[in-house]
Amino acid sequence: MPREKFEDALEKLENIVRRMEEGDMPLEEAMKSFEEGIKLIRYCSSKLEETQRRVEMLLGKEDSLISERYQEEDSD
Repeated sequence: MPREKFEDALEKLENIVRRMEEGDMPLEEAMKSFEEGIKLIRYCSSKLEETQRRVEMLLGKEDSLISERYQEEDSD
């Protein structure tokens, strides 16, 4: 992926999913969209991992790393 912003890649991925869910895409176009979607997923995943590493570095103190996993509270 050439220097694309995370938000732009995510938006493209959402559009691909939306179009594929509609179910009226020809097979060849669906395969091309699927391939593009896989590339976008890999790109977004890599950006998220990179961001997580940067946050962990910023939270680090001296040689120890303070890292806590975010746990979403149940709203039920």
